[in-house]
Amino acid sequence: MPSPLLNTSSSLQCPHGGTVQIVTSNSKVKADGAFTAQSTDTFTIAGCPFQIPATPPIPSPCMTVQWIVTNMRTKAVSTPMLIQSSSGLCLSAAQIPQGPVSIVQTQNKVSGM
Repeated sequence: MPSPLLNTSSSLQCPHGGTVQIVTSNSKVKADGAFTAQSTDTFTIAGCPFQIPATPPIPSPCMTVQWIVTNMRTKAVSTPMLIQSSSGLCLSAAQIPQGPVSIVQTQNKVSGM
């Protein structure tokens, strides 16, 4: 079933409420006026408040997203695109998985399989 494509205007969050910023290398394909997101793009997280419970607490914020399930059927410039049903993990600076990324909002005009 088709699922909406993610683009640079999509809203994503880490499991702790941090905001994901999409920086794409795609400069050719747009969906609803914004460049589409690809699995190889940079996804940085800002504002994650996560701390490891200890005395004192140890800050361990989510920093990046690593995509686990992408859309292999729909590609832009030979690179898999991301759709609303794609799955990714938020990682700390030490590359430790801290939970799934949440796709809060994306465009609904263009879909992929």
